[in-house]
Amino acid sequence: MGAEKNLKSLPLDDLHKAAGARFGGFAGWSMPITYPLGVMKEHLHTREKAGLFDISHMQLFDIAGPGTAALLSHICPLDADALATGQSKYTFFLNEQAGILDDLIVTRLGGDHFMVVANAGNAAADEAHLRDVAKGFDCRINALDRVFLAIQGPQAVDVLRVAGVPGTELAFMHGFEPKPGWFMSRSGYTGEDGFEIGLPADDARELVTALLADERVAWVGLAARDSLRLEAGLCLHGHDITPEIDPVDAGLTWAISKPVREKAGFIGAKALLDKITKGAARKRVGLKPDSRQPVRSDSILVDIHGNVVGVVTSGGFGPSAGFPVAMGYVGKDFGPIGTQVFAEVRGNRIALHVHSLPFTPHRYHKG
Repeated sequence: MGAEKNLKSLPLDDLHKAAGARFGGFAGWSMPITYPLGVMKEHLHTREKAGLFDISHMQLFDIAGPGTAALLSHICPLDADALATGQSKYTFFLNEQAGILDDLIVTRLGGDHFMVVANAGNAAADEAHLRDVAKGFDCRINALDRVFLAIQGPQAVDVLRVAGVPGTELAFMHGFEPKPGWFMSRSGYTGEDGFEIGLPADDARELVTALLADERVAWVGLAARDSLRLEAGLCLHGHDITPEIDPVDAGLTWAISKPVREKAGFIGAKALLDKITKGAARKRVGLKPDSRQPVRSDSILVDIHGNVVGVVTSGGFGPSAGFPVAMGYVGKDFGPIGTQVFAEVRGNRIALHVHSLPFTPHRYHKG
């Protein structure tokens, strides 16, 4: 229990307790895992209406100054100068071997002012990395202390409109500061349309009260957040992408533009370009169990002859898909969609088929 006692509490911890949340440790935080609705209903509620997530464990970095675009274009495989004001971009911190230290969303708020959203598990390492690399650049880095909320689902935009929250006109993968101390973006980790709002705790309490007054809104915990993103084929850092996995093998080179590759001014550029030239050693795929038994991360994958062909990196039940879903890596030459494969689970072999990603179609608002 020692480790559990050292967990950080969310700023709105009392609201989650009052809502009947069941908590668990995640990335050093005590997080709501489920609410009384339960993981299945929370998941489906998000797909049908609007789920409210407290993602305050994630880290916002406000970076500004004349050297900010140059810093971001060096520390990420990104052309920060090419971003229009308000535009967001999915990108990475890479190591010199092109392994993924973290995946991020960078938003240009205007001129030399950017917002970077990093994952909770990597927040401290990301900040140290940022500050170390930034020593050669004229900019200041401010790790913000904010409540960070996400509202996701087909009715999220109308819920915010009714609540009088500015920003519902944002396009997908754009962000801005609707008022001092606030940051708002339109992206999402569920495959659904949705928004993320970073704001001071007092403002957050008011906003949460207003949003939950709408019967279309329900709190959704980390368990459903995981099943939603897995159905949407979205990677979880530490599982599907790690410092040992590069964007080529992960099938994420779409996030690195041709001009950025040609300029090769980012950390890990040589290794990444070598990998692109050689081609992927493995490929990230969807996996659908033939039975109702889910497979979990780290399960070894074998072919019909028992040869090891890969590993499961995420797995669980997909409430919207209606069947267990998983994601993992197999060799680059392993068979196409529909190929039989087996997961080894506690001495048993569970039959699966390679499945296309995502399992549930994305419904982002693309204008």
